[in-house]
Amino acid sequence: MSQTVLNRPAALLSKNRLPGYAVWVVLGAAVVLGAALSALIGFSIASFAIIAAVLFVLGATAVTGMVEGRRKAVDRLATYLIYGAFIVALVPLVSVIWTVLARGLPGLSPDFLLTSMGGMTGSVDNNTVETGGPVLGGAYHAIVGTLQITFWATLISVPVGLLAAVYLVEYSSGGPLSRAITFFVDVMTGIPSIVAGLFAAAFFGLILGPGARMGIVAAVALSVLMIPVVVRSTEEMLKIVPNELREASYALGVRKWRTILKVVIPTAISGIASGVTLAIARIIGETAPLLVTAGFVNTINFNAFSGWMTTLPTFIYRQLMSPTSPTNTDPSTQRAWAAALLLILTVMLLNLAARLIARIFAPKAGR
Repeated sequence: MSQTVLNRPAALLSKNRLPGYAVWVVLGAAVVLGAALSALIGFSIASFAIIAAVLFVLGATAVTGMVEGRRKAVDRLATYLIYGAFIVALVPLVSVIWTVLARGLPGLSPDFLLTSMGGMTGSVDNNTVETGGPVLGGAYHAIVGTLQITFWATLISVPVGLLAAVYLVEYSSGGPLSRAITFFVDVMTGIPSIVAGLFAAAFFGLILGPGARMGIVAAVALSVLMIPVVVRSTEEMLKIVPNELREASYALGVRKWRTILKVVIPTAISGIASGVTLAIARIIGETAPLLVTAGFVNTINFNAFSGWMTTLPTFIYRQLMSPTSPTNTDPSTQRAWAAALLLILTVMLLNLAARLIARIFAPKAGR
């Protein structure tokens, strides 16, 4: 029987199967027809891409149905729709990255990174536009403020969120306390960022007096937004740690707290680090709570416990909404786009750091 199959002509084995080049022929035809139809209604990249994609999906599905049957046609249609959804999801991301790179790179220079806006006035920007010289003033003070406020927010949020998640997974038995924690975490997840800022401003206003604005107040406001993300991500990572690891540790006589510290958390450290990075990325771009808690200044402030501070999001907001020179807004716009690019690069570096930390502390695989 096997010898018969081996001796069967190749034509029989490929019967009712599309040749490999058929899909590419349909794609080429869809591109040509898409360009023609798009030209009839006023050619644009968007209309051309949409028409060509629709023609390709319909054409490839129809050809597959005629040659390979309805079942294969439905399977191929679902495959193309999934690919299309993936490409559509990538379009906004690629568009944002391309726009920020194109408009932010010209302003991202060493002077921008190492100087603040101290002493920058409208006349300086007017002179820059008139002479065509380099844009003066930078975001050094905003970089310092962003790093300090994010550091203190992370220092507050990570221990609280990690301990809350450990309690919910390892110690809780579904009692009133665990249900209350879960409920408030869910509520905090949906809190608007401005509400968190108003809460921190009101809280410190009772302690320090009305109008208290400083870096630590902003850090507390951001921690309100960061804690539920840390709790949820850490809780899910701890739940997927196999119970066999815990039981093996208990069988060796290891105490519960030490099992959690040496077995459970190291096993889930990769997911925990990713969750913390996601939480940092969630807060590092917040603007509204910082305007009411940290204020805005043009000079550098290294002390998060005294005086107003500027962050990259508030710097971008002020440069766009209140340009240094109302008559010549190009320098302020360039600074805003450069700061936006710097903010994206910061988030990317945080992701790389989280992956490195997870790799270093993850348990080593045995033989």
